[in-house]
Amino acid sequence: MEKEEQRKEEQRKEEQRKEEREDRNGTKKIYACWLCCVPGIGSRTMEKLLALCPDPEEIYRRGEELWKQVLSQRQREQIRNYAGRITPEELWEKMVRRGIGFVALPDTEYPRRLREIPDAPWGMFFRGRLPDGDRPAVAVIGARDCSGYGEFVAGEIGKSLGAMGVQVISGMARGIDGISQAAALRAGGASFGVLGCGVDICYPASNRELYESLCERGGLLSAYPPGTEPRPGHFPPRNRIVSGLADAVVVVEAGDKSGTLITVDMALEQGREVYAVPGRVTDRLSGGCNRLIRQGAGVFLDPEDFLQELAENWVISVKARGKEESRDTAGQDEGQRAICRVLDVSPMSVEQIRARLPGERTLPELTAGLMALCVRGIARQVSPGQFALNPAGGK
Repeated sequence: MEKEEQRKEEQRKEEQRKEEREDRNGTKKIYACWLCCVPGIGSRTMEKLLALCPDPEEIYRRGEELWKQVLSQRQREQIRNYAGRITPEELWEKMVRRGIGFVALPDTEYPRRLREIPDAPWGMFFRGRLPDGDRPAVAVIGARDCSGYGEFVAGEIGKSLGAMGVQVISGMARGIDGISQAAALRAGGASFGVLGCGVDICYPASNRELYESLCERGGLLSAYPPGTEPRPGHFPPRNRIVSGLADAVVVVEAGDKSGTLITVDMALEQGREVYAVPGRVTDRLSGGCNRLIRQGAGVFLDPEDFLQELAENWVISVKARGKEESRDTAGQDEGQRAICRVLDVSPMSVEQIRARLPGERTLPELTAGLMALCVRGIARQVSPGQFALNPAGGK
């Protein structure tokens, strides 16, 4: 009886410690969010402040004593003025009411892919949800003033990726970006838009329907605080986030001097695979794509071939991160175990597998489960859209 009481007491203390840790983390996030909203305080300045004092709340409360060691006089004036307008708690409540979330680099929920890039933004604001790090993601980018050919190809790519559960990342711009994202959503997939303004601002205004759809079935992200207006200087830095959130980048149409090529340069610096859709040599919108292919970019010819290569590369990258698990079903959830019971050594299409599964299962959910089983070596992708049990059992 005494041992049972001791066990209960230890359990109560552990729960209390957990609540205290969550409270501290929540408080840190509130103050970190406030600091990221101060005009003139960017990621590099935040890193300098945190190097002196790792607690965002303490940075706020110590004031001039700490600020003067890092901030210029102008920055100190800005932070004082901002403190006079709104407190961290008031700002956080305002954001919660508007459906805006915030995540900082030290947080576990910060997007894994983004964390790995050089100069990762210290804080990110978002509406909807954040990309799922356990599912593959592809950035589809290209010309705003695209041709009919580009519009068709972007739609087909977005549809194919969305149907297979691959997250589509882009900038929600008119043209290739928005077309691919809308197509992915229509196919039942998820898409995420990275903005060069606050996540509470729809830019361009003509993409209002897409903006609302992304909030509901994906997410909108920005390194800029809510209320930040779109400015030309904001877009090149946001491009590194577009490529940083993706496993691969597909360029549909881009001229020789297109801004899209800035994203390509950043993707290559981040170690991302780059693919380009070829076009006619006489077409100005295909000049950039054709040149990328000449320089060694992958050639995007067929969505199924691309998905096959993406799946293979994604499995390799997951294993490289040390997430490979044994064939034992202890690492599986019930959804994956259900898929295993349906699979056979003979290849089956995703639709055939879906038809044999009990209950309702969306294509993105099913594809994620199949890819997870491929990572563990339990299943294998025989050809695009065709899966089977792995006779080798992952050994």
